[in-house]
Amino acid sequence: MNWSTVQNNLINISFAFLLITLLIYWSNITFTNFQAFSQLGTIFTVFINLCLSITLLIRWVHNGYFPLSNLYESLVFLTWSLTFVHLILEKQNNSKLIGAINIPISLFIIAFTSFALPVEMKEASPLVPALRSNWLMMHVSIMILSYAILILGSLLSILFLIIHKTNAYQINNNLANRFTNYDNKINSVSKHHSYLLFNRLDILESIDNLSYRIIGLGFPLLTIGIIAGAVWANEAWGSYWSWDPKETWALITWLIFAAYLHSRLSQSWKGEKPAILASIGFVVVWICYLGVNFLGKGLHSYGWIS
Repeated sequence: MNWSTVQNNLINISFAFLLITLLIYWSNITFTNFQAFSQLGTIFTVFINLCLSITLLIRWVHNGYFPLSNLYESLVFLTWSLTFVHLILEKQNNSKLIGAINIPISLFIIAFTSFALPVEMKEASPLVPALRSNWLMMHVSIMILSYAILILGSLLSILFLIIHKTNAYQINNNLANRFTNYDNKINSVSKHHSYLLFNRLDILESIDNLSYRIIGLGFPLLTIGIIAGAVWANEAWGSYWSWDPKETWALITWLIFAAYLHSRLSQSWKGEKPAILASIGFVVVWICYLGVNFLGKGLHSYGWIS
């Protein structure tokens, strides 16, 4: 059996289902008559996550190491992490809004993985000596999982800013029901209307609180990942910190989200200012995750771009 073909087919299937799932989630929050498909998006997301899980498992068994050694494997694992976290958060909050903002990002990542990366970058290669360690799975997997969580939290902050800048809007009954599980402050309106007019501050508070909780989950993982990387670096190169470009941007990412959480906990900033900080964090996460690696410099450049 050609395992490369199987992997490619699984990724292509994931892409197709992500596209369908995107339409389902966006229809659920846009059109009232699509309420019957509310659970279909979740079911498809589970299937997508399963396809990605099988892809990673095949590479793990076939190559003999956890599949996080190159850009292709890392992007697949990031998409797996996004869909996995999405399913957990959706179950906890009973909110389809998580899927509506996550699926487009996941779709873009898989599209980039499938169509933009050259074939040679999708092929596994022997690990360099420094990567032949159990720290590979622990450090890299925790870092990418933290990136996925922080990306979702930051996207909600971006949504907060978009709504904050909007003077008047309407949200249909289906989207309204998604928020009632964690914020029940909904204005009463006429039953004859198909749209509910929300109190603007209630919606902003709901999104802001959800973003805060998600970022609060991702930040400890980012901290653990950085510490694990420092310990691994000391074992491999004899130094906990060398100001490698990746290390520097990981520290910048940590500082931005630390400042965000501090501002929320101390209540020194409220509303728009913390959301702007989290939105900056969204950009910085991508610079740390992808931008630094495209430079091809530093200790983290191997295994990503030749």
